[in-house]
Amino acid sequence: MAVASFVLGLLGLLVLNLFLGPVAIVLASIALLRGTGRKGRAVLGLGLGVADLVVLGVLMSMDNTVSWGLAG
Repeated sequence: MAVASFVLGLLGLLVLNLFLGPVAIVLASIALLRGTGRKGRAVLGLGLGVADLVVLGVLMSMDNTVSWGLAG
């Protein structure tokens, strides 16, 4: 789960961050609660999940809309 949260958090920075960010946060939290051996990946997944939501918020506020796109 730690690796999955890291991969989904990283992928969420590019696409579907409204969906992949919270999924990465949940997976990382579960992995940390279960005492994973890959604690660093779980923490990175948690951070990337939060970063996904921050990026979404910033891009939405810049665009004044509820969605965003790279094309502008």
